[in-house]
Amino acid sequence: MNRKKSNPFRVILFAYLLSMFVFSVLFYLPMFHEPGVSLTYRDALFTSVSAVSVTGLVTINVVETFNWGGILILSLAIQLGGIGIMTLATFAWMMLGRRINLSQRLLIIVDQNRVQNQFSGLVRLMSSLIVIALCIEGAGALILGTYYLRFFDEPFEAYLQGAFASLSAFTNAGFDVTGQSLAPFVDDYFVQCITILLVFAGSIGFPVILECIEYIKSRKRTFKFSLFTKLTTTTYFLVFVIGAFGIWFLERDLAFATLSWHEQLAQAVFFSATTRSAGLSTVDLAAFHIPVLLFMSLLMMIGASPSSVGGGIRTTTLAVMALTLRSFAMGKKHVHVFGRRIHEEDQQKSFVVLSIFTGLLFLAILLIMTFEQDTPVTLLQVLVETASAFGTCGLSLGITSDLSLPSQVVLMVLMVIGRVGIIAVLFSFKGDRKGEQYQYSTERILIG
Repeated sequence: MNRKKSNPFRVILFAYLLSMFVFSVLFYLPMFHEPGVSLTYRDALFTSVSAVSVTGLVTINVVETFNWGGILILSLAIQLGGIGIMTLATFAWMMLGRRINLSQRLLIIVDQNRVQNQFSGLVRLMSSLIVIALCIEGAGALILGTYYLRFFDEPFEAYLQGAFASLSAFTNAGFDVTGQSLAPFVDDYFVQCITILLVFAGSIGFPVILECIEYIKSRKRTFKFSLFTKLTTTTYFLVFVIGAFGIWFLERDLAFATLSWHEQLAQAVFFSATTRSAGLSTVDLAAFHIPVLLFMSLLMMIGASPSSVGGGIRTTTLAVMALTLRSFAMGKKHVHVFGRRIHEEDQQKSFVVLSIFTGLLFLAILLIMTFEQDTPVTLLQVLVETASAFGTCGLSLGITSDLSLPSQVVLMVLMVIGRVGIIAVLFSFKGDRKGEQYQYSTERILIG
């Protein structure tokens, strides 16, 4: 393959698929299993796809299946998928003293889904990103590990549990090595707060974190945040607040009826944060009723911010789409926000992403319902499962392991697309043809 003409989107997609295959082989090896535990390759592959896509859906009990060696491999898969394959590969390449060429920089841009194709300072930014991510994970591991000393006899196990919990929360992976997610900490607001902060740090978007650090370091009062940071941060926290209120409102007289006000608030806030992409839970999702499960599915579909560890249609897609609809309804030709004009191509991308997401989600639900028509699987369960897979969230009503192989393949495809990104997957099919040499005449048609 000619490197100069190779499609970077295709390369990224292949890199993720290859890494998923490699980790599936490692998960399948008996040396990483608990004594007497056997694992089918089907379960190993599903676990690998879920880990590299930082989703968290599982067909096995992780803590009962893998030994600490297997947990280490799982952690590497989560870290690789969370920070990004090309980012970590670039860091390793730099550690070997090699130069990063133009094609490799382009791959980083595609992998991180960056807003602007700026090559200058890109490698330095990616290096800073890795350091920041490791520092956040390290701080979370230290805080949680120290706190866990009261629950474990051995300090080593307490800090290992804390390290994995920090990694899982920051990368929004949703995996746990307790076998109960965060159910043991349903009344522990400290653990919940630390987890929420780690989830925020991972899903708000790496460019936002880097700009915030630059703002803190800068002594100039004229420092201006980019439109991306303003828009994605505003949308992210607006959806978070609406999510918390919506969950509380829909369950206040049902699942939350016997809880005190602060317990209701804690549950609503935690699930508003975790449904965006993290997939951790303090109570069984089956405890919630149909309206709130539908609402949570919507939050999972929205997902996190671009250039983050999360999936879904992402916050900027939602924001640009809403702003475009508002401008159209008001009869305005252009879309403006925060004193800036949204590019027409970005408006087009937002509707393309939403259209493809909706179409694929409907197709996935249709296929799974067809494959499972002889099993007692409900439409609501399938909706939650597919929304969770596509949004790389990991929350489930407990049907993942009971699904047939074809249905699990559908979920794996959704997890891959959710992690790589709809635009990246779509552009991976783009050929090397040159731009149009001529244009057709324009004619108006009726719409709506």
